[in-house]
Amino acid sequence: MKWADGKIRCCWANPKNERYICYHDEEWGVPVHDDQKLFEMLILECFQAGLSWECVLNKRDAFRKAFDGFDLEKICAYHEDKLEMLRNNPEIIRNRLKIQAAVINAQAFRKIQKEYGSFSEYLWHWTDGRVIQETGKTSSDLSDTISKDLKKYGMKFVGTTVVYAYLQAIGVIWSHEDECFCSRVTSLL
Repeated sequence: MKWADGKIRCCWANPKNERYICYHDEEWGVPVHDDQKLFEMLILECFQAGLSWECVLNKRDAFRKAFDGFDLEKICAYHEDKLEMLRNNPEIIRNRLKIQAAVINAQAFRKIQKEYGSFSEYLWHWTDGRVIQETGKTSSDLSDTISKDLKKYGMKFVGTTVVYAYLQAIGVIWSHEDECFCSRVTSLL
């Protein structure tokens, strides 16, 4: 289906949500190596579990504000009073377990950074720095392996489907549909 701007996009992109269109066109699938961005996206993907990405994306600015700009050290140090504030914040997803997981995952993220030098090094070592191109999947051997490894570090809400969506979002896996105008951006692969 051609959109009003004449472009063809992946079928999941909502043509009525400008934020979602920009995310699809400019962000989804673009390789990320910056630990700050990798951390933010990991936390957001964990909040997506059981929900739509569009729901999380629409609240991303509120999440950034509520979670101190996704400052890793601040989140690692959150105590019960901050967790209570987050649970009472109507602008974000107020799932108690996901909020607790954000702190646990931040601490595991920091541990991985120390072990590998950066989270980016850890993440991209699974593919030897290469982008994997595949479509039509919600999990893979790669997401299974990374999911199991992240759980060994103590992370929560990192099942294979969440990890697969994360890998797509941060460009380890390139999944734009063949008809999508973004699929022609082969210089990234």
